[in-house]
Amino acid sequence: MAQIHPTAIVEPGAELHESVTVGAYSLVGAHVRIGQGSRIGPHCVIEGRTTIGQDTQIFQFCSIGAVPQDKKYAGEDTELVIGDRNVIREFCSFNLGVPQAGGVTRVGHDNWIMAYSHIAHDCEVGNHTTLSNNTTLAGHVQLGDWVTIGGLVGIHQFVKIGAHAMAGFASAVSQDVPPFMMVDGNPLAVRGFNVVGLKRRGFGPERLAGVKQMHRLLYRSGLTFEQSREAIAALPAEMPASAEDVALMSDFLAHATRGIVR
Repeated sequence: MAQIHPTAIVEPGAELHESVTVGAYSLVGAHVRIGQGSRIGPHCVIEGRTTIGQDTQIFQFCSIGAVPQDKKYAGEDTELVIGDRNVIREFCSFNLGVPQAGGVTRVGHDNWIMAYSHIAHDCEVGNHTTLSNNTTLAGHVQLGDWVTIGGLVGIHQFVKIGAHAMAGFASAVSQDVPPFMMVDGNPLAVRGFNVVGLKRRGFGPERLAGVKQMHRLLYRSGLTFEQSREAIAALPAEMPASAEDVALMSDFLAHATRGIVR
């Protein structure tokens, strides 16, 4: 049996692995599924059609799986899916999706989500992200893998932030942020590329040189957006080590919907 504190309430129908722990005064709803080794702290509410993977730790006073803050929502059976090995700190709130956008809010694996962060309906958070205190994601936001968000950052609905990008403290993010870039401010501006983060992830000199050249073509060359895209797509011919990163950047630029920050 799962280790459930006597004061906690687990409604009939909930599916908890026998290794799950649930802290004092927490509530787990009837449609919740929680995987092996996950731990729910005290005074948490886990509700809705919420699935939590393995070895995820949710600290006290979190609201996970509540109905979306969207006036169009009318009680449909939408979902929240949280992956494995996530750390979710105090007072975080994650909402269910809305049917008009597919109906699923997704959080991947190995994310570090700090206190008071909010993930709204139909967001898609990748793997290995870091969301600092008071990060706020409006509806439909997409974060790629290894994204780092500073404290007190607000991200506008439908914004996409590419893999390995970083947003600095108290930024207002209302346009798409290409992969690898480092942004901050209000109004938002690109300050460079995330060289420290890339080095920590094992990017060698050749790959770093390719990312640096993409940054130059997008932000330092005076080219139009379309000219920059074409120049970036041609980079692997002269910098073969950049091919994988160029493909990531090219795909992101092709699907940017709010215009990239420039």
